[in-house]
Amino acid sequence: MTVFSKLSLKKIIKIHNIAQGISLNSHPKLNMTTKGSSRKQIIIPISQDNSNIVFSHANKYIFNINNLLKTSKSKVTADFIQSDDKGIVITTNQVASTSNIKIMENYIKESTNINANDISSLRLPQSKSYLKILGIPYNTNSGSSITCTQIEEVIKRVHLFNDVTLASSLCVIKASPKSDMAVIWINIWDSQNGTKAKGLINRCFNIGRHIATIQGTNMNPGIPQCKNCWKWGHTTFVCCSHRSKCQKCNGPHKVEHHRDLAWCCKADFKSNPPRLETKAGEFCPHSFRCINCKGKHPVDNTKYSFWKYCFNHKWHTKKAQEA
Repeated sequence: MTVFSKLSLKKIIKIHNIAQGISLNSHPKLNMTTKGSSRKQIIIPISQDNSNIVFSHANKYIFNINNLLKTSKSKVTADFIQSDDKGIVITTNQVASTSNIKIMENYIKESTNINANDISSLRLPQSKSYLKILGIPYNTNSGSSITCTQIEEVIKRVHLFNDVTLASSLCVIKASPKSDMAVIWINIWDSQNGTKAKGLINRCFNIGRHIATIQGTNMNPGIPQCKNCWKWGHTTFVCCSHRSKCQKCNGPHKVEHHRDLAWCCKADFKSNPPRLETKAGEFCPHSFRCINCKGKHPVDNTKYSFWKYCFNHKWHTKKAQEA
């Protein structure tokens, strides 16, 4: 008893809880921030036309960019260029500084045949934090349900979000089927430590006469769709397929080469009925079934069922087992 008499009440309770096997953490830690891609990359949001121009002269762009970086006495060098969902990515030997990024941006925008208006500011990869907003009725005073656009307009005027950039569109759902309250899911660009998210959690703001509260939530980036084989469940960079698949016909070629290489666009007068050649510059008029759901649409169509349930892991697991 003499030992315990020297301890504080808080430490005695802590020892008792450990002995009883009671968890000291009453609130489980939320895993709300993704780790993001390597920072040794520079993302260039760019149109498809500009992207094609850069790729057709990739070696020249890398060579000239490295010369400019060397002239500025930078230790950063550009290794190679690759495609990305929203443009192109330049991979470097180390993390680029703001001045390095500016050099690359100016060079690309001033390049021949490049439309500078279609190029957004270059940036380093960022992590993504997942949050939710509570305390807002699902229906407005007029009786209609609130929309993502209405919430986004309010967020733009709230000082808490001044330095926050949305990583995707908001998602508004009912708290439960019989509830009259809404849950707004919001994803923001953040650091790997989730600094911006931590600054928002448990903060409140007004939406009309209601007080909304921001809370953290476990990350759910959804099930990825590979842009190489177009199957679900893995990303493009870990795809085991050694050749690209066409998202229209599933042939062993990229979709931009579909008209030149696909059998459906070749003339065949022996078929019944005879098939005419698709003329150069014309869109392929033939339809194919999606390799995932067997529906009559391209595999990258965002309106079919696999996209609708892209956050439902059980649904995708069931479909994978059925296949």
